[in-house]
Amino acid sequence: MMTDEPIRILAPRQAIPTIKRELSRRNFLAFSAAAASVATLAACTPGGGAQPGAGLVASGGPLEANLNIYSWGDYDDPGVVESFTDTLGPKVTFGSYGSNEEMISKLIAAKGTSGYDIVVPTGVFVPQLAKNGLVVELNHDLLPNLKYMDPAFLKQEWDPENKYSVCKAWGTTGFVYDKNIITRDLTTWNDFLDAAQNEASGKTSVLDDPAELTGMYFWANGIDWNTTKKEDLDAAEDYLVNTLSPHIAAFDSYPGGTAIPEGTQVLMQVWNGDARLGIMNGGEPDRWAWRLGAPATELWMDNWSIAMGAKNPEAAHAFINYTMVPETQLVQLDYIGYHTGAAGIEKAAEAEGLEMLDMVFFTPDQLATMKNGELNENQDRVVEIWNKMKAAAGA
Repeated sequence: MMTDEPIRILAPRQAIPTIKRELSRRNFLAFSAAAASVATLAACTPGGGAQPGAGLVASGGPLEANLNIYSWGDYDDPGVVESFTDTLGPKVTFGSYGSNEEMISKLIAAKGTSGYDIVVPTGVFVPQLAKNGLVVELNHDLLPNLKYMDPAFLKQEWDPENKYSVCKAWGTTGFVYDKNIITRDLTTWNDFLDAAQNEASGKTSVLDDPAELTGMYFWANGIDWNTTKKEDLDAAEDYLVNTLSPHIAAFDSYPGGTAIPEGTQVLMQVWNGDARLGIMNGGEPDRWAWRLGAPATELWMDNWSIAMGAKNPEAAHAFINYTMVPETQLVQLDYIGYHTGAAGIEKAAEAEGLEMLDMVFFTPDQLATMKNGELNENQDRVVEIWNKMKAAAGA
């Protein structure tokens, strides 16, 4: 996520098996506990709160035999991971989460003993993670491939020297709809909300993410989605819980894995890369229309960071460095469907003939409609609205 901020590439995935994105599995108590951890994290001062355990320091020594990564579901091309192991040796194991809150909750509880080496936080969470000792400083001497990154995606406001993070991927939020069922042209969040209550009633899914749900209401109504005003939050709750929820069939963070390919929903709020994945894998590209959320939507950036207590810091740096090789960046982009922040990646993707690049790269006018989220005092209220919305929808 670039400053206020428009923000969230190696050969095509030939001969690489398609893996459906792992669904976000969260329940009320687990998420509420995680959100409470985030609220605690935001309130902590440097050196407090988590009281992390000591970790090893990377100095350019021999790579360890293993590497443990805690990331979003199915967020790296399996071929890239296999190639890293074949080339450099460390065996990579993944754990996955469905929200920053879930990841942070685990790191806080573990106090430096989570067992993970690399984590992938969204940008707005990096300052609090760093201040509370949950991630450690990167050794830039071990990341020479930073030279391949576009400067526009480095030195973000929340980590101006890239001490703790390096861009992994960035993207945005919009929606997909079945043109066989919804025959009018939908272009805005207001259109989405109207269709959800009409043609797509009972066949609409929304992201399983509190900020995205309230954001959808705020974007549609010209309200800053980071608002902390009580009247804005009250209005969002009333609409989402009492008006929209009865029409929602699913809270699904990854409809590209199943819902789009199998056509189980008619209208879906979705992240751009996941939408691309679903449309490409569904075999009926003409059936679906993708729309960037309008008149406003979010911009997010996910980042490579190294967790406090990492036992394999040399391997962690080596993996991050390996992913920044231009050829690897291109394969990653095609697999996950998100811009990776690499310099010249758009031209490389076009030259390679990758498909549906209008869902990966955005014009300056489109970028101007996107804004970063914030971690602020509305966090608890937003989660409360999410809980009530899911309860009202019977989820």
